[in-house]
Amino acid sequence: MSTVLLADDDRAIRESLVRAMELEGYRVIPVPNGVQALNEVRRSGVDAAVVDVMMPGVDGLDVCRLLRADGYRTPILLLTARSETSERVEGLDAGADDYLVKPFELDELMARLRALLRRVEPPDGNRVLQVSDLRIDPAARRVWRGGTAVELSKTEFDLLELLVRNAGIVLDHATIYDRIWGYDFGVESKNLAVYVGYLRRKVGMPSLIHTVRGVGYTVRGA
Repeated sequence: MSTVLLADDDRAIRESLVRAMELEGYRVIPVPNGVQALNEVRRSGVDAAVVDVMMPGVDGLDVCRLLRADGYRTPILLLTARSETSERVEGLDAGADDYLVKPFELDELMARLRALLRRVEPPDGNRVLQVSDLRIDPAARRVWRGGTAVELSKTEFDLLELLVRNAGIVLDHATIYDRIWGYDFGVESKNLAVYVGYLRRKVGMPSLIHTVRGVGYTVRGA
């Protein structure tokens, strides 16, 4: 059972998220402010933290900065009502691992939390990833669709693995460019769309790779 810290000064939101997370099987430590959040992480050694940005006193950004300055690598998901790109960049620069804008769908929050926890799982190079009838063996760098092997280039494989590891989560263009190419080619670039097209043709129908217009791409089961 993973232990998740939840820091939010809104009692109604806090209690609602606690119930939802506990139903998903998490042990939840709820706190109403940044000071208690810092104390719990340092005392309890939680597996992940979901932290609201707009808290009085020590806010969510301060929590990230202080934990990172102390050497804590606890995965942190920031929640905020501010949707500007500059605000997201500030949160990520403060040390957050992910960023979710309010109001959000509960399913997306849970998917992002699962993704954060997967990042800190002990490495298992033999674990096969699967979505619907698509299987990926990261160690052997092999892909099958419905039992038929699919031949992919290095970049195609890396892109498909990234999407499948984050199944159910919409990855924006900038994140994908950074993870696969190490550089954001900008909104005008068609490079990512071209590679997604390659993957869709090679992996076959029904397509598991879905476009979220104006945002990016996600993989969902057929």
